[in-house]
Amino acid sequence: MSEFINENPNVVEDNELPRRKEDEAYQSLLGNAANGEALRRRKLLLKINHSAQSQALKNVELLDRLLLTSVPPELIPDNNEDTSEDDSFDEPADPIDSQEIYDLIAHISDPEHPLSLGQLSVVNLQDIEVHDSGEKDKMAEVIVRITPTITHCSLATLIGLGIRVRLDRALPERFRITILLKTGSHQSENQVNKQLNDKERVAAACENEQLLGVVSKMLSTCK
Repeated sequence: MSEFINENPNVVEDNELPRRKEDEAYQSLLGNAANGEALRRRKLLLKINHSAQSQALKNVELLDRLLLTSVPPELIPDNNEDTSEDDSFDEPADPIDSQEIYDLIAHISDPEHPLSLGQLSVVNLQDIEVHDSGEKDKMAEVIVRITPTITHCSLATLIGLGIRVRLDRALPERFRITILLKTGSHQSENQVNKQLNDKERVAAACENEQLLGVVSKMLSTCK
């Protein structure tokens, strides 16, 4: 069997990994805050209106003028509003997308190299599927296809386990998670896929303190 194309991957710099444009703008605005108080106020303003069309994001000068106010705006409910649990107000659906999943797993450390799975292209944005309506009472699904750097990679199962543990810890219980090796990327593709998606095997692996220690080290670099 010939070696897979990703045997000698190009290493991607961390700052070149896929991310949202609005997140870049958000971080750039926070990055030049003069002091802790200015940073707190800036976060508060962006929390009030954090969207691509936000006037605060579009006009840094306006934002800085707002930061000069003596009392920052507070996010407090109107006293006349009914804040009881019986309130008929429904939060809008907020579905999770593939970029959010990528952000969760791209910075997992490779167990063998001092690089992340994103930098090694073991995980790629285009290889992540998310089926989520955003409604809290409905099931959702995430499918991640990983690409080992070589077809006989002995750590493919460990990498997949690390991704599963990361997503299990970060996502709501309504998500069903499937981890697969990308078709043609490994000699034991079917066997590894079964191991990664067998609940009993995964649970047993997570009870192994030595193995869990390795996984925890892999996840320590997540942002």
